[in-house]
Amino acid sequence: MATAQGHPLVIVGANLTAGAAATTLRTEGFDGDILMIGAEPHPPYERPPLSKEYLRGEATAESSFLHPEDWYEENGVELRLSTRAIRIDPIEGVVELEGGERVRYERVLVATGGRNRKLSVPGADLEGIYGLRTIEDADRIKADAVPGRKAVVVGAGFIGSEVAASLRRMAVEVDVVEIFEVPLFRVVGREIGRVYEAIHRDEGVRFHFDQVVGRFEGTGRVESAVTSRGTRIDCDLVVVGIGIQPNTELVSGTRVAVDNGIVVDELCRTGVPGIYAAGDVANHFHPVFERRLRVEHWDNALKQGAAAARSMMGRGTPFDDPHWFWSDQYEHNLQYIGFAEEWDELAIRGSIEQRSFAGFYLKDGAVKAAVGVNRGKDVRRTRELIRSGVPVDPEALRDEDVDPRTLIGSQR
Repeated sequence: MATAQGHPLVIVGANLTAGAAATTLRTEGFDGDILMIGAEPHPPYERPPLSKEYLRGEATAESSFLHPEDWYEENGVELRLSTRAIRIDPIEGVVELEGGERVRYERVLVATGGRNRKLSVPGADLEGIYGLRTIEDADRIKADAVPGRKAVVVGAGFIGSEVAASLRRMAVEVDVVEIFEVPLFRVVGREIGRVYEAIHRDEGVRFHFDQVVGRFEGTGRVESAVTSRGTRIDCDLVVVGIGIQPNTELVSGTRVAVDNGIVVDELCRTGVPGIYAAGDVANHFHPVFERRLRVEHWDNALKQGAAAARSMMGRGTPFDDPHWFWSDQYEHNLQYIGFAEEWDELAIRGSIEQRSFAGFYLKDGAVKAAVGVNRGKDVRRTRELIRSGVPVDPEALRDEDVDPRTLIGSQR
């Protein structure tokens, strides 16, 4: 076994969260050694283009990199790419790498992200069935998405919906199999989901709602998908987008708590001194929503990575960002901020029919989240209103002339 080496601060993961943490450490004055260990061969990059511009061939992989590769050497960040960390030993204070090397740490940030959930159905191992998580995944889909071919997309969440939109722009026929009754149901609900169903149908997408894939058929390569209702959909390729599973194995067998991700407090700290977690893998306590959340969005990766870095430097403050994200599908831009698992009322301003509106999700009179279709400004202006938790008049939210920022402190 190799001799342990000393690295005061280790970041496990070389994704956007890890890159944001390293950037913050350097720009805010940390001058100690930083080692970043990543399983992928690329430096930290942004994943949103993978289902959009990069998949369609409109952008290069390098354009998604957080920094040029030489930034890391210039800023004293040692990159160990194509290297898998397999275990943290908090008693010895080391990260063990595949192959047996042990890297000593003073503090370690777990930013291991997640991996695609897979379908466990007959035929799921046939060629031509893809997930989308990495640059290489997008390359494989892109190579197969020849105009005129037929694709089945499994799942109509954000990844599935964005892939469906991109494939239609690439002149690929698309059928979507979705367990819920509308696209994006789990986040935006039935009413807004129907808007996106109509948008996709206008572009030629065929939906198969309230069902799942029961099996894939083909000789060596996928030729059809058969749903739980017995519908057979002929296809040349399949893209599965049914969510991710957080990569928590690194802390298995330690006192670090795991529950739908690595459990951390509002300062990104685990219950074990010196071990922090952020990004897709972190199930963090949110002071505004007073519950734990694990968030998989680009904006959270950047902001929580930076927040974890400050905590590791002893400068942390409670991470209470309301969580904002966006999705581009065809010419339509969706933005969402906040968190609403259930709501009493959905107040709409603008026109659903014209696909230019904002919706505000209210629970017990307070705005918990906002969604906008081609109305991003209204969504972003709701940030502090959500953070405040004050009850508001839903009629004021519906009024186009009322800036949501002015409603903080108002009473119903």
